[in-house]
Amino acid sequence: MTTMDPIQIVLDAYREGAFPMADPDSGEIDFFSSDPRCILPLDDGGLKVSKTLARVHRSGKFKVVINSAFERVITACAQDRAPENRSWISSELAQIYLELHRRGHAHSVEAWLGDALVGGLYGVAIGGAFFGESMFSRPLEGGRDASKVCLVSLVNRLRARQFVLLDCQYANPHMVSLGAIEIPAQGYLVRLASAIDLKSVSPFDGDQ
Repeated sequence: MTTMDPIQIVLDAYREGAFPMADPDSGEIDFFSSDPRCILPLDDGGLKVSKTLARVHRSGKFKVVINSAFERVITACAQDRAPENRSWISSELAQIYLELHRRGHAHSVEAWLGDALVGGLYGVAIGGAFFGESMFSRPLEGGRDASKVCLVSLVNRLRARQFVLLDCQYANPHMVSLGAIEIPAQGYLVRLASAIDLKSVSPFDGDQ
């Protein structure tokens, strides 16, 4: 019997509206979906950028780079935030995302302050859909608003490449403040089916 490639299993799950998460105690990976589903609309009114964030983004304080330190971004995102907010990114799941990155499916957006990585995010791109997974910032190292700057850069990049869906999975106050909304799962699946079949998008990591 042929064992199915775990990377293909994960990609197929995304295509069907599910996403992987690992249990913080056992490390066991399972697949989840949410109803309602959280997305960040990619139209002009979708992302909510405060005057302060817009100023920081325009200032060039952070050097924003694509895919230069994917493994370091994963490692940072995998850190527990608090005893009651432990990471769902196990070492096994991190290795799956690293392989997805090597195969051109997973991407990171990084904010640098000099030689220091002070913020970033990562996700998976399929067709015209980008599945945002996690983000981090290091305010004690000068990275206040760094992850938000990465999100602005991500949205600009997705728009330029004609992506049509930015999946955020579960809503939280932070993402809602930035313009994320909840939609019924069935409506999400309709959008997802259209997005992953798009042929007109440009590669996420292209030079455009």
